[in-house]
Amino acid sequence: MKRKPLFTYAALCSVFLTGYLSFGAADAQVERKLGLIKLPPRFEISVYAEGVPNARQLAVSPNGTVFVGSIDVGKVYAVVDKDKDGRAEEVHQVASRIDTPSGVAFHNGSLYIGALNRVYRLDDIESQLDDPPQPVVVADNFPRDEWHGRRVLEIGRDGKLYMPVGSPCNVCVRDDEIYASIARINLDGSGREIVAHGVRNTVGFDWHPETGDLWFTDNGRDNISPQMSITDNLPGDELNRMTEEGKHFGFPYIHQGDTPDPEFGGDHSPDEFVKPAQVLGAHVAALGMRFYTGKTFPKEYRNQIFIAEHGSWNRRKKSGYRIALVRLEDSKVVSYETFAEGWKQNEEAWGRPNALLVMPDGALLVSDDEAGVIYRIQYTG
Repeated sequence: MKRKPLFTYAALCSVFLTGYLSFGAADAQVERKLGLIKLPPRFEISVYAEGVPNARQLAVSPNGTVFVGSIDVGKVYAVVDKDKDGRAEEVHQVASRIDTPSGVAFHNGSLYIGALNRVYRLDDIESQLDDPPQPVVVADNFPRDEWHGRRVLEIGRDGKLYMPVGSPCNVCVRDDEIYASIARINLDGSGREIVAHGVRNTVGFDWHPETGDLWFTDNGRDNISPQMSITDNLPGDELNRMTEEGKHFGFPYIHQGDTPDPEFGGDHSPDEFVKPAQVLGAHVAALGMRFYTGKTFPKEYRNQIFIAEHGSWNRRKKSGYRIALVRLEDSKVVSYETFAEGWKQNEEAWGRPNALLVMPDGALLVSDDEAGVIYRIQYTG
């Protein structure tokens, strides 16, 4: 069913909103602001769910229940669209008092939650949304460092649970190789191992639907130079492709594949490390990424990469605050372009895209931890 427009141009022109959107009244304000989002022709964006403050990673069950991690508030949500009209009617809180539960993954009826230093599991969760069970600790052998401590989770094709461990600093070297890595464990928490090194902070990764290669975003360091003109534009964030386990992707020695770190890069050559598949914008904060595997977007979008660029925090001229599209041919990047933008207006941001999820009906969900909502992008052609 085609949804009625959520806004009119006249209504948008009569509303001027800046700064942080407070919870409650913010939801209506977000809907009015959706007219500012620019999309390709015949794509539409709407609010899928409201009342999900600090919304981060998204996961979906085969039944269509969407689980939402969050930050700061320590809560995890389940969002249900009972009548399948493209807008959720129910938001359930299924966990609370968990330290930074930003990551979620659903597998065989259980919800896995990635917290600061632990992984939890909620069993048979869909039948207990109104009275959820107590979380079971799956693993507790991850660092407690808060810097880059917002975990994301994914179940790999090998049936194991993948979780990155970011650098505990802007740029540094640590003896424990678990830092600046992507790790994986068995679903019972055993068998921790590292599959990628030199990854400063990835908050989004996915497997190519055809080749099975692991692709992931990585956030570049800050303050690479005392000169603001350099610091603003170097280094770029990265989109990486892992074709072999155990390889090193450069951090903290080499940034964006070709730029030595001023403190740690002196004895290293860029050729020692895996180069990015694509250098992204500087400080765009590339977070969630997904291959589009649905069937409702036009064919040219299938098996292509969408990236949520959360937005810069200290760049003089803000960058990011959009959804980017990376097009591939034979696993090679052929373009890096804007798919959706408008969350930033005149250097003021009213929303920040964070995580992406392809739904069973082919729609693309986008979490926004600034506005506390989840958007739904659909093709109407």
